[in-house]
Amino acid sequence: MDLGFYARLLLRRLHYIILLTILGTVLGVTIALILPPRYVSEALLVVESQQIPDELASSTVRTEAIEQLQIIRQRILARDRLLDMANRFDLYTAAEDEALSPDDIVTDMRARISIETSGGGGPRAEPQATLVNVSFSASDAQRSALVANEIVSQILQANVEMRTTVSGQTLDFFQQEVDRLDQELAERSARVAQFQEDNRDALPESLEFRRNQLISQQERVAEIDRELEQLRDRKRSLETLYAETGSIGLQQSEAEMTPEARRLQGLREEYAANAAVMSDQNPRMQILTQRIDALEEVVAAQSGAATDGEASAEGEATSAFDVQIADIDNQIEFLEERRSELGTSMGELQRTIQATPNNAITLSGLERDLENVRQQYDRAVESRARAETGDTIEALSKGQRISVIENAIAPDAPNSPNRRVVAIAGFGGGLMAGLGLVLLLELLNTTVRRSSEIQQALDITPIATLSYMRTEEEIRRRRVLIAGAVIVAAAVIPAGLWAIDTYYQPLDLIVGNILNRLPDIPALTGSTSTGAS
Repeated sequence: MDLGFYARLLLRRLHYIILLTILGTVLGVTIALILPPRYVSEALLVVESQQIPDELASSTVRTEAIEQLQIIRQRILARDRLLDMANRFDLYTAAEDEALSPDDIVTDMRARISIETSGGGGPRAEPQATLVNVSFSASDAQRSALVANEIVSQILQANVEMRTTVSGQTLDFFQQEVDRLDQELAERSARVAQFQEDNRDALPESLEFRRNQLISQQERVAEIDRELEQLRDRKRSLETLYAETGSIGLQQSEAEMTPEARRLQGLREEYAANAAVMSDQNPRMQILTQRIDALEEVVAAQSGAATDGEASAEGEATSAFDVQIADIDNQIEFLEERRSELGTSMGELQRTIQATPNNAITLSGLERDLENVRQQYDRAVESRARAETGDTIEALSKGQRISVIENAIAPDAPNSPNRRVVAIAGFGGGLMAGLGLVLLLELLNTTVRRSSEIQQALDITPIATLSYMRTEEEIRRRRVLIAGAVIVAAAVIPAGLWAIDTYYQPLDLIVGNILNRLPDIPALTGSTSTGAS
């Protein structure tokens, strides 16, 4: 290592190091002076838990606080909202509006807004309060505070709208479900009622009654058959008796006897009764005998008169026979009609009894469906009641809510850029660039510059060596080039940066775009985090 040689080499190329150092310093100082100040206003929010205990009444909104904040953040960072916010608060000058496209404005707005959450705890960690830090960076302190508070207002409003919308949609859903199930319940009830009406004679609950009724009618049919057989036997007997005797065997009743015949019959009965205890010589017995003989003559005379009316008696007997036969025929006809009616009724009962099992299965299915719908309806009514309670809780802001702990205020001093750090970074960057350039030139230079290199390359030992002698013209030309480079670094570069910042695009946006494309390179402006954790 020939340290003297490298020291002399560094001195000979010192102008490169000085030039790049001046260039970097000028660039850093220019950027530090041109970059507009950035004021960051911060607001602090907290997520409060539900104020009413869950065991008494619970909200129907089950979104976790972190998830809800993430949803709200995405809504606030939506393109339309950001463009509207930029227009309402005049966050960009006329030149910036012309130079920036809507996409550039959206990207810059998202970089300026910070919504960070902390706390909350995990499923196994101790529960902690969920805090939300909202900040906005702007070139004006008042605007930064206004926009930060506007973001806070949008967060609070979005939280209320989200929770009330969810609770309202939940209530609407269960209301529609109750209405639908109520209609379905009515339809199924009507279907069951119609089926019962159409099959009212073949329902399972009356099966036992119809069986008993069938047995009773069968017994009645058997009894009717017996009565018919008796009537038919009686009819045949009357017809046989009438055919053989010409009469129907009717005995003369006491009402049809004459008074003399009735008196004669009484005397004969009295004579027969006294004959058991008295003799024929007894005066009383003789008087009874005389009276009986006198009455027998009278009765005999009356019976002789009755002989003339035998023809008419035969007609009366025939009329009585016809009456008896007609009466029996009427009874038989009535019983046969009754038996036919009972047969029809028994056939209908048998049909309904046979149809009852299938009707029972069908009715059981209809009633089961009806009961299922009724249970669904009851659950829907219960859920609707809970949804109404939850909607009331959210409407009164008694559920989980986000409240403001500290509003954003206008900062007294800008948060960025750190101009000193930017200037020092420019100086350090220029110095490192100069050293790197010298090192690169040395690595690329393959010419022979030392006697040791001649000896190593040609394997000879030189007697003496002379260094390269520049002419005055070469020295003058070299000095002019160095002076021109310094002038360019000190004047042209700052002027160019100013022109770019004024007429093309602000340098802070250009730096921000570069940093966004190279996220691994730390920002030199000292800005804060631009995203939500």
